[in-house]
This record gives sequence, structure tokens and C-alpha cells, in this order.
Amino acid sequence: MTFDAISEPIAKRVTAGLAKIALALKSRAWKGAGGAGVTPTQGQALGLLREAPKGLRLSALAELLGVSAPTASDAVNSLVSKGLAAKEAGPDKRSIALKLTPAGKTLADRTDEWPDFLTRAVESLEPDEQAGFLRSLVKIVRALQENGDIPLQRMCITCRHFRPNVHDDVLNPHHCAYVDAAFGDRHLRLNCAEQEEAPAEQRSAAWERFRVPAAAPL
Repeated sequence: MTFDAISEPIAKRVTAGLAKIALALKSRAWKGAGGAGVTPTQGQALGLLREAPKGLRLSALAELLGVSAPTASDAVNSLVSKGLAAKEAGPDKRSIALKLTPAGKTLADRTDEWPDFLTRAVESLEPDEQAGFLRSLVKIVRALQENGDIPLQRMCITCRHFRPNVHDDVLNPHHCAYVDAAFGDRHLRLNCAEQEEAPAEQRSAAWERFRVPAAAPL
């Protein structure tokens, strides 16, 4: 067909679209961060610390941010000097746990509002389109993670509690062993506090079951 011959591959066009979204997010993040008196990296650190009430070690925070330990240390030291984070004794005598102060939690709640403009855009999609888009994002994030392009994410697809496509229900084909309940693609999580990384063999088997969606009823 004519358009097949003159069009770029779909993957390249999707990538171009994602790049435009990334630019918009970066622009909004800088504006939001500047107004709050923190850099985007510091804002991301605030968000990650808010999701870890028991605290995070510097090495864990650096891994989640996808930055070097010195870069993470600089961000943390700045947050500590501003009274937004505190260093406390960790589970053993030689470890330090990083936690938010009340002021840090308040600011973390504010910085979490930065992507609201994108949320509103996604809400313009129909419910089934949103679920399909989420499923596609899970696959993309997993590929980036497996290739070492981004740090490990606390996703359903890599969790030891995840049982994909085990129910004969097209809307809720998956099962979460943690809460012992069925769920669907629309419930997939990219960041779950209860996520426990599954062994490599289990992750591979779960992926094979997940990557082909459940068949719709005739």
C-alpha cells in the first residue's frame, strides 16, 4: 500500500510521540521544581522517600533514581540542609536511613501534582484504551528494565505474587497471590509497595504467559 511505502516504521513514530511527552514532562518538572525550590532530581527523591516510610539507604535511592551515588548524595544533602529530609540510624549500626520530615512530606505531596496535565490528557482516552495503553507501557518499561536502561521497577509483571492469565475471565484474567484476588490489565501497577522481586526463572515464565493477552469471549 502507498502509506506503507512512505511511512516511517510504527515503532519510530511511537518513540517520537513518547519523546514529545518526555519533553513536556521535563518542562513542567523544571517549572514545578523551581517554584518549590528544589531541582527535578530532588523532587523525584522526595517522591521516592514518601513511598518508603521506613526510609531508604542512599544506595537504594540512587538505584531508584537511576543516578550515581555521588549525585544522589548531593541531592540528599541539599534536602537535609533545607529541612526536607533527615538521616536516621538504619537497621544495623553502620547504615543510614533517609526519611522525609513533615515539611518534606508536604512538599512531596505538592511535587506529585506536576504530571496532572498529562493525567488529564490520558483521561481523554476511553476506558478500554486506557487499559490497553497501560498494558503497553508495562511491556515497554519491562523491556527497558531487562535491557538495563532503567533501574528495577516495582511492577506486577516482575513480582513473585503475580499470576498472569490464570482465570477464564477476559476482564480479570490475572491473580495476585498477595491479596488472593483476581484482577485485570486496568489494575496493573508500575509501582507497588508490596512488590517482591521474583526470581529470574519465575519472571521469565510470567512474562511468557502475560505477553499474549487473554482471548476475548466470542
